[in-house]
Amino acid sequence: MKKILRGIAAAFLLAPLVAQAHHSFAVHFVADGEVTVSGVVSSFRFANPHGVLEFTVINEDGEAVAWRAETNSPSLLRRRGWTKTSLEAGDEITVTGWPARVEEHYMRIRSVTFADGTVLATQPGINLSQD
Repeated sequence: MKKILRGIAAAFLLAPLVAQAHHSFAVHFVADGEVTVSGVVSSFRFANPHGVLEFTVINEDGEAVAWRAETNSPSLLRRRGWTKTSLEAGDEITVTGWPARVEEHYMRIRSVTFADGTVLATQPGINLSQD
């Protein structure tokens, strides 16, 4: 019984550390960096713990490059006007965000701008025309 209680106690003590490591922005992304790329949406997963956008960018050599971008949880995105159908396959977009520290074609989304100029932002107060 003591082993079980010690195991439960250890799990409760370690859980916040594991969660923090997974969600640490600074570990995965460059906070003072910025990357902007344009492409076409392949898929958008509006699910916990983070939404994930996959899109294709045509590079300078005319080659299609797969990009992946992470965003906030659906509960936070809903407060900013996002829905599970905000981004659909075939949408032409420009994504601005923070570059990943390790992966070359991976970022954390700051905003998504559609061909018509509509902007979806991940933080309150972001208006690219006023930045």
